[in-house]
Formats: sequence, structure tokens, C-alpha cells
Amino acid sequence: MLRFFVHYGIHFIVPIAVGLVFFKTSQKRAILILLGAILIDVDHLLANPVFDPNRCSIAFHPLHSYWAISLYITLLFFRKTRIFGIALLIHILADLTDCYFITGHLKEAITG
Repeated sequence: MLRFFVHYGIHFIVPIAVGLVFFKTSQKRAILILLGAILIDVDHLLANPVFDPNRCSIAFHPLHSYWAISLYITLLFFRKTRIFGIALLIHILADLTDCYFITGHLKEAITG
């Protein structure tokens, strides 16, 4: 249950918080873009099965590959694409925490 709340909290609550705190002049637009990063999960449709609760998305799906993540980091360096880079990296962070839960590393770090 903790895994679910952490994963989807980062997917939905963190983007809203980032939009509210860091994009004061264009909060609605920023929040929509930040939440829109969930669309990179379209690459899950290429997998069989489409959804596997015990599969780590990082380095498995094309839009979650290290090459794609490198591109998302590059987006941070340009003002016009920065918000997209932030959005996509928040999404990757959410999936990365899920991977840690799957392997048990995050659970060990939380429970000691």
C-alpha cells in the first residue's frame, strides 16, 4: 500500500505542488504540463503484458530508457523546454521509486 501511495503521489501530488510553488504566474498551464508527463507511459503499450506490477519501467520501456532520460535532462538546459524536462524527470523519479520498492531497497531504507 505504501508503494502505491508513494508512486502515485509523486505522479500526481508532486507535479501539482511544483506548479503551485515554482510557477506562480502560470500555475494552471504549468500543472497541466507537469501532469501531462504521464503520457510517456504510452510506451507501456509496447510491452507484453501491458501492465506488470512487478516490472521496473526504467530501462525497460523506450520512453523510460537511459537515452530518453538523458534527453529529459538536456531539456532542463533550455528555458523553453525546461518545464517539460522537469515534468518528465518527475515522472521518471516516480517510476524509479517504484523500482526501489520492487527490489526491496526502498522498503529497507524506510523501515531501517
